[in-house]
Amino acid sequence: MGLKYAVIGCGRISPNHIVAAMKNELEIVALCDVIPENMEDKINKFNLPKTTRLYTDYKELLEKEHPDLIAICTESGKHGQIALDCIDAGSHLIIEKPIALSLEEADQIINKAKVKNIKVSACHQNRFNKSIQKIREAVEEERFGRMLHGTAHIRWNRGEDYYKQAPWRGTWEQDGGALMNQCIHNIDLLRWMMGDDIVEVVGMTDNMKHNFIEAEDLGMALIKFANGSYGIVEGTTNIYPQNLEETLYIFGDRGTVKAGGKSVNIIEEWHFADGKDNPEEVKEKYQENPPNVYGFGHNPLYADVIDAIKNDREPYVTAEDGRRALELVLAIYKSAEEGKSVKLPLEKCSTLDFKGRFNR
Repeated sequence: MGLKYAVIGCGRISPNHIVAAMKNELEIVALCDVIPENMEDKINKFNLPKTTRLYTDYKELLEKEHPDLIAICTESGKHGQIALDCIDAGSHLIIEKPIALSLEEADQIINKAKVKNIKVSACHQNRFNKSIQKIREAVEEERFGRMLHGTAHIRWNRGEDYYKQAPWRGTWEQDGGALMNQCIHNIDLLRWMMGDDIVEVVGMTDNMKHNFIEAEDLGMALIKFANGSYGIVEGTTNIYPQNLEETLYIFGDRGTVKAGGKSVNIIEEWHFADGKDNPEEVKEKYQENPPNVYGFGHNPLYADVIDAIKNDREPYVTAEDGRRALELVLAIYKSAEEGKSVKLPLEKCSTLDFKGRFNR
């Protein structure tokens, strides 16, 4: 059998993890959720072995099962503490986005994992999209020339029903708003493609039509990268009547690319001065049509983490990558709250800093 594996948190995203674990031949030894029905549902839906043990307390799971690899799929505000406890117990981790809701917790995860040689991967699975891998290859080959600017648009819809399914959604303590929950994947991609290091962020956020949540349903930001390029983020859950698109544009002085579709899984524009490839062939070859916004990335992310554990190397998507995505969202929140630009790096910041933001 493969590595011993467990899932903590059996809600909406957990099926993607369970399927990826099965495809990668992990031995699913345990599930954990405070609501037993959630676990029973997954056992039946995926026909998991009768030997899979169920826990309502993750600390008991850690004590009794000692899994090699754990996926943390709980509400976002619990990711940090659960991750620290799992690292203490010696388990490698895949942490659903965001890695935590405070930079302090993200730093504790990174530092503790280093000391204990534990592999931690932030689950930014869209990095494994065929389209995104192709764009990344062009970035690494410097085909764009001088980077000019990039934009991330997340134009989605989330109604009251979505928030009623889980009362933690949209709260500052356990979630954050559209930028932190729905948009962080594309925000991660924008930062990764444009050069990671950021000098300054200007942000505006608002709650325009979701008065039943605490956090934002609209976020806009302008970003200045250390390499002199710029970024724009536009994220919202207000689009009528349903999800419209998630797009990523990268503009250099020798290249223009647009990725679109449900989860940036299709290359829609591909133009390079070097003429190395045929744009139509690239668009045809590097596209996928996933059934939902989660895409197909969980499976290759799992394969990578398993290989990282076996060969004692860093995962392709690291805890530091997770921290960078978190830092950028928090910087937008901070700028919006203070009404001025924010310099990076940020050392301390948490979603809790913005509690009551739209009540004021």
